Amino acid sequence: MVAVRVLVVDDQEPFRRAIAAVVSETDGFVVVAASASGEESLQAIGRLRPDLVLMDVRLPGIDGIEACRRITVDADAPVVVLLSTSPPDEFELSGCGAATYLAKAGFGPEQLVATWTAARPGC
Repeated sequence: MVAVRVLVVDDQEPFRRAIAAVVSETDGFVVVAASASGEESLQAIGRLRPDLVLMDVRLPGIDGIEACRRITVDADAPVVVLLSTSPPDEFELSGCGAATYLAKAGFGPEQLVATWTAARPGC
């Protein structure tokens, strides 16, 4: 089985490390890079072609929602999952192209696998 290639995007280094640790400890997933901004994520996606992007909503410069819009315009775009400590009703997420929104507090291996499975039906 080929591992799911994951890009982690968050402006807070402790959270980038924490989410990368969850991904690395989850069978079938591997972190290919971590980025601190929406702009960095767009560059990394073009270079690395990850399968899954775990992206904070609140980022400096291009926020996670706008970065998601830009990422998901391509037919072969990676699956984007938006993450935040804030409730989803604080954001306008409709039409941004994200597969789902997850709370950072509850993110773990089971949620990662379930989210990927739901985002990729039939795969």
